[in-house]
Amino acid sequence: MDFSLLLVLAVALSGAIYLLDVLVLRPKRRERVAKAESATMEGLDAPTREKLLKEPWPVDYSRSFFPVLLVVLVVRSFIIEPFQIPSGSMKPTLEVGDFILVNKFAYGLRLPVVHHRFLEVDDPERGDVMVFRFPEEPSVNFIKRVVGLPGDRIRYEGKQLYVNGEPVSKALIEEGPMRSPQQLLLEEELGDVSHFIYNNPRDPGPQMREVVVPQGHYFMMGDNRDHSNDSRYWGFVPEENIVGRAFAVWMHWDGGLPSFTSIRRIE
Repeated sequence: MDFSLLLVLAVALSGAIYLLDVLVLRPKRRERVAKAESATMEGLDAPTREKLLKEPWPVDYSRSFFPVLLVVLVVRSFIIEPFQIPSGSMKPTLEVGDFILVNKFAYGLRLPVVHHRFLEVDDPERGDVMVFRFPEEPSVNFIKRVVGLPGDRIRYEGKQLYVNGEPVSKALIEEGPMRSPQQLLLEEELGDVSHFIYNNPRDPGPQMREVVVPQGHYFMMGDNRDHSNDSRYWGFVPEENIVGRAFAVWMHWDGGLPSFTSIRRIE
């Protein structure tokens, strides 16, 4: 189910009922009270008056929930949206079970559901960790690192990433790190961003001849280079599929008690 669509429908329905009450139903209830009071010399007792003015239950619920739903919709669509990391494709940067925050206005404001960008802010930069709708199944959100910008030439051979013909600098930090003993932990310099990646020396991994990133598209890769389903397999991410830029981990939960010791900025 598309949660954004459900949220928009809930806001629209509750708002419509609330507006109908303000413009039509509430004046009619007050009119009934006025007529009842004019028909009796003693006036209406409190219980009768309260009964005549009582809101129908759909109006009562709509009046209560509409402001809350509207705030959630605005915050989630245009400011910040939370996500949970479901796979290890972004290790060591992000672990399975990390809960992250995504900046929804970093790359421009988009209408919910239709995803049309109506206000441009910035474009993704090489090295950003970006959430996007999977091109092959737009209802699914993916998170990867921006490796190639429109017009870039990208190649990946022998576990080495090349951007515009130049090898991307990386340095060995640790062999067989405790969290992943089968991996090499390396520090990579991608654009202005320094971040860690994993390479598995026992896994040949994917090889990719040079490709040119089309205009309006981006080439994405996971930091867990030998265990990431990314643009090396399914191609480029169109601009209209962008969701936002991941900027922080605020909680980790792996099925036990939630942990807040992993709060950190995403690089």
